[in-house]
Amino acid sequence: MAVVVAGLAVMSALPAAAQEKPGFKDTPVLPGGTWHVHDSDRPAPSVVAPSMQAGGAPSDAIILFDGRSLDAWQPERAPWPIKDGAMTVPARVAGARESNLVSKQSFGDVQLHLEFRSPNPPTKTSQDRGNSGIWFMQRYELQILDSHQNPTYADGTVGAIYGWKPPLANAARIPGEWQSYDVVFERPRFAADGKLLRPAYITAFLNGVLVQNHQAMLGTTVWRQIAKYEAHPDAAPLQLQDHDSPVSFRNIWVRPLPEAAIAQNMGGEAQ
Repeated sequence: MAVVVAGLAVMSALPAAAQEKPGFKDTPVLPGGTWHVHDSDRPAPSVVAPSMQAGGAPSDAIILFDGRSLDAWQPERAPWPIKDGAMTVPARVAGARESNLVSKQSFGDVQLHLEFRSPNPPTKTSQDRGNSGIWFMQRYELQILDSHQNPTYADGTVGAIYGWKPPLANAARIPGEWQSYDVVFERPRFAADGKLLRPAYITAFLNGVLVQNHQAMLGTTVWRQIAKYEAHPDAAPLQLQDHDSPVSFRNIWVRPLPEAAIAQNMGGEAQ
């Protein structure tokens, strides 16, 4: 129904019947036995306000680095310097061990956004050129490398699950340009006795290009060996790798994911 106010047609309040939750209760029950097709009682998704700019953090994100502070991180040895809104792997003195950057907060299943920049001009080759990595749960590495016209082994290039799966494409930008990762990491599941029930999975976009598509991981990342799983807690820190290369980072945020984001099997939806 419409009424006229100051020459404008204005809709009056909707009838009571139209204000009821839309949907049906006389439709078939979906696999899992909980909800009907188009069920009027099924909970609506939570509202998350997206960022107004590409790559920006949505309203429910945990900001790990905003260009100003390393309060969310703990360096293993030397602090990572911040300049012009970016933090950079610190230079090592001769004989010093690496200074990986470890998040103070622990995570399991997460969505991650991160931007990185390889040093320019490049001074080294292969695995010594712009090398770093994102270590989920301090165990499972997604490789960072300057892979623009830089031959190396396929399972060690940027976008690779290091030591296991090469990326589906080499989407590297030239040295000195900012690059972006958007990643969904699903932690592994273990039984009470430590037996692996479900491996870790990773989906990753590099600069908007799919490089890993729900790829199962073999286990804890290791060099020159086959990875394997060892039982661990459901949450552990993120880690950015110091591989003795001045890789820079900015705009890092995560969204811890609910169990409903992980269930895959028909009838296995988290309630």
